[in-house]
Amino acid sequence: MPFKGVSYLGFNLQHLDMTTEHLNVTRLSTHLLPQENRVIIRYFEPNDPNRKLGILERILRLSDEQVSFQLSQAFENYRIRHRQLEEAFYNHYKAVSHCVPRDETALSRERRLLIGAYFTMEYSFESSALSNPSIVAFPDQSDLPKGAVRFLMSLRATGEGHLSSIVFRRGIIESQNGIIFDPQPRYAYCARPIPNHRYHKGWFFQRLIEMDIYQDVCRLVLDRLPEEFHLENLSNAIEKVKQSVQLPPSSLSVFEKMIWLAQANYELHFPSDCMPSEIVIFPSTENELKGMEDLRMVRFVDDDGAVRFYGTYTAFNGSGVLPMLIETKDFSKFSVKTLSGSCARDKGMALFPRKINGKYMMISRHDGENLYLAVSPSVYFWDRARKLLEPQEPWEVVQLGNCGSPVETDAGWILLTHGVGAMRQYSIGAVLLDRNDPARVLGRLRNPILCPSGSEREGYVPNVVYSCGSIICGQWLIIPYGMSDSRTSFAVVSVKELIDRLIDSGP
Repeated sequence: MPFKGVSYLGFNLQHLDMTTEHLNVTRLSTHLLPQENRVIIRYFEPNDPNRKLGILERILRLSDEQVSFQLSQAFENYRIRHRQLEEAFYNHYKAVSHCVPRDETALSRERRLLIGAYFTMEYSFESSALSNPSIVAFPDQSDLPKGAVRFLMSLRATGEGHLSSIVFRRGIIESQNGIIFDPQPRYAYCARPIPNHRYHKGWFFQRLIEMDIYQDVCRLVLDRLPEEFHLENLSNAIEKVKQSVQLPPSSLSVFEKMIWLAQANYELHFPSDCMPSEIVIFPSTENELKGMEDLRMVRFVDDDGAVRFYGTYTAFNGSGVLPMLIETKDFSKFSVKTLSGSCARDKGMALFPRKINGKYMMISRHDGENLYLAVSPSVYFWDRARKLLEPQEPWEVVQLGNCGSPVETDAGWILLTHGVGAMRQYSIGAVLLDRNDPARVLGRLRNPILCPSGSEREGYVPNVVYSCGSIICGQWLIIPYGMSDSRTSFAVVSVKELIDRLIDSGP
């Protein structure tokens, strides 16, 4: 068996075997569970604007001594739980400062900070679930025993109100097949989005066209912008057009979409000493209002050997979804951008880890039920695709999807899939694609590798096993997977054995 029974950090690693087409799959009893004590700071917005004014007036009536005492208590109780608490209080004060019924210059810094504290709340971002993982080799592989691999795993964390965010766990896969996770960090940190980074006019123009936003009125705005501009420049240009040109009422919605497009693309900067396991990427835009779902991370190697990490995820606003792309080199600075094109639709896009024949390639499911191979010269725009797979077996009748980016081997690309069957049960399958022509299917398992069984069937969304990415370590394929959208575990399969079964199964 590939994984020995051993205990790390309180996890009892034992194996439970199942056989699929004579394929031995080892399930680990390692479970990553949601932790209620992991919290981030969020701005507190009362539903009723009159309540906001009432809170402000009551704070203003406090004596200086009361202000000083209450603020010191807030710092004493919460500083140990959060990075940069004072900065958060001040930012939240600024968010309500326009409502303060007093000259701002008459307020002491302490009173401003206390106002911010009253408009601050903690949010337990993974209190409900921690699932749907992907996994990549971490950039820093130094100081490891021979044969060990340091990994970074992304997960979908779900808190109150079914609000999903992206979190990470780092650890080591040992040469003897033990999995050790880094200790849980002291903090969880959520960076403020930076929407005011530079936009290139040519890129912005192309995006307007790709997303069917562009109308003649857009040219009036673009003509007033420099070649590189910020969100503030765009807002000012729109106001100048409004003031100088008689426009039909429909133009207002076009202007709103231009601002929306700019705000949907943003950056996140985390402190240099912020551990990867501290990072929380939390919904920041209207597109993400109801969550960021199922990041599929991939370690991408460019033609010149440069390495960066991409991650596709689904932004959900409560009524519709939008495919998005996260990009980082060091897991300290992140760039978040919209994906566009006729094939950038629905959920579950998964990028290949390198270009093939000079093109980016992506597995997509833009029709909601079949898998496609999309090809593009740009990682941001996808309008060409051909059908790759459609539901064929009983366990995938409802729809097919991918379980993360294809994994490269000498024999071809291993693509893990998920199929939805009766009673909306999700299972994980596997396909082998040609290494040089991924549109060519070399093999496809007729039965799933994993089906939910036993306690895996119980959770937030019952009867689901689901992965957003796997990794090869030595001779083994390591598959982290979510169980019923609640918690996370691992399965392990021999790469050689899986490839042999795929080739034997035929296309």
